[in-house]
Amino acid sequence: MKKSRFSEEKIIAILKQAETGVKVAELVRKHGISEATFYNWKAKYGGLDVSQLRRLKELESENSKLKKMYAELSLAHEAFKDVVEKKDCDTAGQARDREHAGVREVLPANSTVRE
Repeated sequence: MKKSRFSEEKIIAILKQAETGVKVAELVRKHGISEATFYNWKAKYGGLDVSQLRRLKELESENSKLKKMYAELSLAHEAFKDVVEKKDCDTAGQARDREHAGVREVLPANSTVRE
């Protein structure tokens, strides 16, 4: 994406000038931008202060980091689920094999013996 010649702070300053009563045509000519650019800026940054814009950028950055963390944790969770499901299937298969072989499974002292 093309980088703007104007910082976001400068854009907000230009929009503030328009709010104080300076004509859009004069601002456009003074800063060398098109009216379409001005109105795009107004749609995107209209009503924001510089401090609000900074806070918005911080929140967007934090949101991006949290989305990355969620994606990584979700992948790890799915991997662990696959491992547990595979282990459960293997354990069930082994128990079935022992039952067919007549092997008795001894459980801890507080439980009973299964055949």
